[in-house]
Amino acid sequence: MSEIIVDEEPLPFVEGQTVAAALVAAGRVAWRTTRVRHRPRGVFCGIGVCFDCLVSIEGAGGQRACLVLAVAGMTVTTGEHGDE
Repeated sequence: MSEIIVDEEPLPFVEGQTVAAALVAAGRVAWRTTRVRHRPRGVFCGIGVCFDCLVSIEGAGGQRACLVLAVAGMTVTTGEHGDE
């Protein structure tokens, strides 16, 4: 099984999984909060229509985790640990 690095911690994933799927499979259903009320957000639509699952991938912010396929060694930063 391969791993991505999420918030400086290894996270296993299965080939073909998106970053969001890997996070959910690991038990992380929320990884950022709303700006005003700080409510938890994670995958909502799962098809790239909304922006609830935003993360930074390899330093590029505003990436929808539900659309990006996980790649071994990829670095992901969630809104819980920095700017998404």
